[in-house]
Amino acid sequence: MPVTCPRCGWQGDTAQYCARCGATLEAPAAPPGSVFSRPTPPVSAPYTARPAAASYVPRVEAPARPAGFWIRFVAIVIDGFFLLLVQGILIGVGWVVWDGGVRGGKAIGAATHLFNWIIGAAYTIVFHWRWGQTFGKMLMQIRVVRMEGGPLSLGQSIGRYFATFLSGLILLIGFIMAGLRSDKRALHDLLAGTRVERL
Repeated sequence: MPVTCPRCGWQGDTAQYCARCGATLEAPAAPPGSVFSRPTPPVSAPYTARPAAASYVPRVEAPARPAGFWIRFVAIVIDGFFLLLVQGILIGVGWVVWDGGVRGGKAIGAATHLFNWIIGAAYTIVFHWRWGQTFGKMLMQIRVVRMEGGPLSLGQSIGRYFATFLSGLILLIGFIMAGLRSDKRALHDLLAGTRVERL
């Protein structure tokens, strides 16, 4: 490809220096679009990291599983055995204190009936209020809660305890309701605004 000297105008073929003046010769730039022209690389925009989209996982709460009649019945039986054990210990202590005489036997009987009621009431009320469970319910993996799922207030626990007597007075129909209703709530649950659920 012929080259032209930029200083004196001399032309030569593929020469590196001008034969007339000795200037350095450069090949003319290829016209745009020529096969010898190298395409200019496109200028890319600076890379910016795409902000990661915050993934939203909807909170799905597990549906409550109500505890039916039989599992609650077994829990009551366990609590009954536990209270019998406590009462037996109290009776034994009473016999030791009063030497087992006739007068002592009467005193023991009266004290036993009183303490049976007090211990049974305190046991049921306090355990349902503080933990939602008695020992029987703990073993059967069930608990008493409010309708919205929260723990019982002290007033609810007391009201539920006394409402159980009403469930028993009407030929145990209040307890049997737990096996007949779809939500497994007994009469005392309806009155106290509570329900019993599986854990």
